[in-house]
Amino acid sequence: MTRNLLLVGGPPSHDFDGIAEALVAVFAEVGIVTTVVTHPDEMLALLDPHTAPAHDLLTVHALHWEMEAEKYAHLRDDHGYSMDAAGAAVIGDFVANGGGLIAMHGAVVCFDAEPTWRSLCGAAWRWDHSGHPPVGEAGVAITADGRAHPITAGLTDFTIDDEVYGFLDEDPDLVSLLEGSHGGRSHPLLWARDIGAGRVVTDLLGHGVGSIDHPAHRTVLRRSALWAARRDDELADATDTMTEAPR
Repeated sequence: MTRNLLLVGGPPSHDFDGIAEALVAVFAEVGIVTTVVTHPDEMLALLDPHTAPAHDLLTVHALHWEMEAEKYAHLRDDHGYSMDAAGAAVIGDFVANGGGLIAMHGAVVCFDAEPTWRSLCGAAWRWDHSGHPPVGEAGVAITADGRAHPITAGLTDFTIDDEVYGFLDEDPDLVSLLEGSHGGRSHPLLWARDIGAGRVVTDLLGHGVGSIDHPAHRTVLRRSALWAARRDDELADATDTMTEAPR
């Protein structure tokens, strides 16, 4: 049995209860059992290898950051959070020792680009530069590398109701598997990397339940979880109907 720990939560700009329910269901389709937590401290406690049950995967779909800007002052007491280096090291060790990580959507906003977390994600939100169009119909393209990677192989370009994040602080060597466009350029939306003995998938899609339930994105999510958990021999069977390219 593959065990997944899912961190959700943050300001009411996202339906985190619905998102959690949808992700639990998607992962269950490939035999992954998920425990849901809503605070980073709960997540860190359950990743402690000395006191907690072992998990194979960590999925973060959340918005937990310090909220120092004045416009977030009304949310700070309930939702502000600061991740220190020791906390981030728990996540880093989990991945380095063979755990899988799926960093979704707001994960790149989380933890104020704490260096270990930012390195794991491969990108971070820059408040002076990053942005996205309003939630709405967005085109997602499979890149040349995406056509060759087992997470996205065989899929066709699709449209989805979502936010396309862009202009992030990105590692220069990211290999994008999916991309979207706004602001006059293309932006990576999905990448996957080996880090230490572990694997990390960063998926910038997933603003709401509709995105997670989209057939192509469901395929991506199931395959991402299997790939991150090193269940590679099951990837070909994790495809939703009507999402593969014609042969």
